[in-house]
Amino acid sequence: MSTLETNSIGKYNGNNVSVDDALRLKSYTTTQRDALTSVAGDTIYNSTVNKVQYYNGSAWQDTGSDFFELEYTVVGGGGSGGGAQTHYIYAGGGGAGGVLTNLSGATAGGGGSLNPGLALKKDGSTTYTITVGGGGAGAAGNKQGNSGSNSEFGGYIAFGGGLGGGYSGGAESGGSGGGNFHAQSDVAGTANQGYAGGDGGYTGNTSAGGGGGGGAGGLGQDRSGGTGGAGGSSLANNITGSSKDYAGGGGGAGGSTGGAGGGASAGAGASGHTNGSAAGTANTGSGGGGAGYHTSGSFTSGGNGASGEVVIKWATADATISGTRTGLTDGGVQTSGSNSYIVFTAGTGTVTFS
Repeated sequence: MSTLETNSIGKYNGNNVSVDDALRLKSYTTTQRDALTSVAGDTIYNSTVNKVQYYNGSAWQDTGSDFFELEYTVVGGGGSGGGAQTHYIYAGGGGAGGVLTNLSGATAGGGGSLNPGLALKKDGSTTYTITVGGGGAGAAGNKQGNSGSNSEFGGYIAFGGGLGGGYSGGAESGGSGGGNFHAQSDVAGTANQGYAGGDGGYTGNTSAGGGGGGGAGGLGQDRSGGTGGAGGSSLANNITGSSKDYAGGGGGAGGSTGGAGGGASAGAGASGHTNGSAAGTANTGSGGGGAGYHTSGSFTSGGNGASGEVVIKWATADATISGTRTGLTDGGVQTSGSNSYIVFTAGTGTVTFS
């Protein structure tokens, strides 16, 4: 094989130097590379890491960008419905967890703007926190519900849903506001995450009801006569390539009819003289239903709020997520077309990319 040795190559005409065949850089392992006497500008192919690298005068660096873009959907845990016992109490439904997303074409929680785009570093050492918030536990008799817990990805926090109101206390705000008991004011959701919950009211033993919890896609409804308020609507999101509904508000209990859950398997409120409140379905961030008065005088609990979820997606060719994800529960890396995604369903921990 012939060898061409020259001190310089100059262009003959035009603005470019062209090579008819593929240009192959000299290949070195990391050990061989580190044994070189290098000057700034030297460029090699590192066969240990399968990357083109250059020497900047003090250290070897990878060519190309150290950053890549990623899309995410973060859903907080849903709040639980309020509890009940005697005195014809019909509690409010739990608010849904907040929904944050930067997914192109998606609808933001609370009718606001999509979250900012996000560029992550893929150096194998920069960590990004992921937390999946739990749902609020159903409240015991005559008590307020319990708020859901926050979910997070890389500093972006989706707040847990607000608790549903009960005899001993009103609803509270959260990602979406909880539904209220007995003529109390609407409770707002968090901007760009969820909507407010509805009002409850009492005009007679069976003409009473709790307000519906707010949803990520709509307001919780006020009680109407003896019908509990319906929960606020959920939001559809297709970050995995398949649509899934998230964050419906829990229905308020009613003296005659319980309010329906607001989608995404949110809990319905109790109907008439029965406990009957339903829990939200896990990993939807939906609220639990409000509890109703029971003729036996026994304490009745509001429905549990649903746990949240965190989903991240990136172009498969751009990065690889770390295999070690201690403290987190996920379904493993999946693919959809040219993209990879991973769904986190519980826990808290950190991830890295390379």
